[in-house]
Amino acid sequence: MPTTIGVEEEFVLLDPATLTPVERAEDARDELGRRRDRPGTVTGEFFLSQIEYASPVCTTTAEALDSLREFRSDLAGWAAGAGLQAAGVGMPYRVLSDAHVTGGERYRDIASHFGLIVPDHQINGLHVHVGVDSRERAIRALNRLRPWLPSLLALSANSPFWQAADTGFDSWRAIHSRRWTTYGVPPPFHDAADYDRRISALHGVGGTSDAGTLNWVVRPSARYPTVEVRVFDAQLDAVSSVALAALVRGLVVTEPRTEPPLADPELLDSALWHAARNGLSGELLQPCTGRLQPAAVVVATLLDEAARGLAEHGDTELVESTVDRILSTGNGATRQRQAFARGGVAALSELTGELGGQTDTVRRRRTRP
Repeated sequence: MPTTIGVEEEFVLLDPATLTPVERAEDARDELGRRRDRPGTVTGEFFLSQIEYASPVCTTTAEALDSLREFRSDLAGWAAGAGLQAAGVGMPYRVLSDAHVTGGERYRDIASHFGLIVPDHQINGLHVHVGVDSRERAIRALNRLRPWLPSLLALSANSPFWQAADTGFDSWRAIHSRRWTTYGVPPPFHDAADYDRRISALHGVGGTSDAGTLNWVVRPSARYPTVEVRVFDAQLDAVSSVALAALVRGLVVTEPRTEPPLADPELLDSALWHAARNGLSGELLQPCTGRLQPAAVVVATLLDEAARGLAEHGDTELVESTVDRILSTGNGATRQRQAFARGGVAALSELTGELGGQTDTVRRRRTRP
């Protein structure tokens, strides 16, 4: 029986001329929610400039891709009609200095704990849910995914700019997120009881009010029978989002041939920072050895680790062609920098405003390093 996936994409509404957030997400949510008769859920996000789409539970990547493309088309159409742009970027080129948190008791409560961290937190992510049949399996999946999270971040990195400046990082979103409690790669857990005991101890500490405020980049979902991967920046195009979701599913369902050495928490934390800084342009942590190797070599190992699960779900071509394209033409951060170098804010606005993106039609065969 196929393992299910779900995809949550966060978008930001922007002024297309300045790429500054515009707080019209409630209007977009209300209008799109009223006129959509397809599965999936449209909600607000942390700030009034953000909107989120959660796909229905899907068994195939074709279902997920159709769902994301339909919503992106609807959102792009609404934004154009409002004189705005909707963008799938980890962080916008500029951010608002006086951004307003979305109304609702939960978001206001979270904001009350974090002071001046809150205004800067204008970030957008891609969250992937993979169905599991028990919480024990969710914990096993969490442990298996831990060493691959830096590589997954590098593939998805799509936030090079902050306040109209190049940060030097491929994922500035990942760096900003480190200021929140329990961000990063979680520790390994013995079983579900161990996980429950340890998160219970965190309650009330550092703004951790419930399981949903745990900011680890992989965790058992607090709402669904899934393991949830939150390491990804929001993506420029739907194909990249779905391919990354399929890659996670492949890792979850593929039993490793041999267990890699259990990576120490400080090594994975440093490797995640390293991936946020360099993306795919240099080296990544190779989980099989615990040492740095060229990014293309590590990504090839990642694909090998997921191979059986990808084949089982018919996802091999989608994932391999998408990864090959990212390795060949760059992740989102590289493409944003190239657009800005080519034509400044106008070219960057053209790239980020596509939403569907030309890469939706790109298909290349995988080439190994």
